[in-house]
Order: sequence, then structure tokens, then C-alpha cells
Amino acid sequence: MRHNVGGRKLGRPTDHRWAMYRNLVTDLLDHEKIQTTEAKAKEIRGMAEHMITLGKDGSLNARRQVLGFVYEERVTEKVFKEIAPRFTERHGGYTRITKLAPRQGDGASMVQIELIK
Repeated sequence: MRHNVGGRKLGRPTDHRWAMYRNLVTDLLDHEKIQTTEAKAKEIRGMAEHMITLGKDGSLNARRQVLGFVYEERVTEKVFKEIAPRFTERHGGYTRITKLAPRQGDGASMVQIELIK
């Protein structure tokens, strides 16, 4: 029984799935807007918002946690210096998911996930 076990497996082994999540979050924080499937976007939304919340904290421990998750150190600096100060008055809800047309090849539902301005 899988009671209260959340998350999607997305047909991948655990290490591959987490590497994909980290890549997507890194790209989202770097470019502030990415296109992906709806399932992947819903999975990374909470992770990206957690990174921004850590950026708002600004402590050394928070910086180390972001560095441990995000692949590029440059993106970590961007989170702490550019992205987090924009959301000082906001308590969560830093991302927006907008539906797009289905993907041409397999009909997967595509979305655009972006940081709110």
C-alpha cells in the first residue's frame, strides 16, 4: 500500500529523476522561464519555491543548502542577489504554470513555468 506517498516517478530510476529535477530547477532559476511537461513542472514547483525561500533567509546554512541542490554556483548567486529580494513581501507562490499546446510528437501536455515578476 502506498498511503500518503507523494510524488511522481516519471518512469525513471531515483537518481536519474533527482538529477532531472535539479537540472530543471537550475534552468528555471537561471532563465526564469522554461517549457516542460505538466507533470515535471508540478514536481519542480515546490523545489524552486523552496530555493527562493532559502534565498530570502540569506544565512550561510541556507546558501549551502542552495549550493547543494542547484548545479551552478552562478545561479546560486542570482538567487540570493536578484531573485530573493524581489519576493521579500511575498509569502510563497513565486511561480506560475501556464498551459501550452500539446507536444507535437507524443501529445504530452506542455506547460510554461515561470517566476512571477
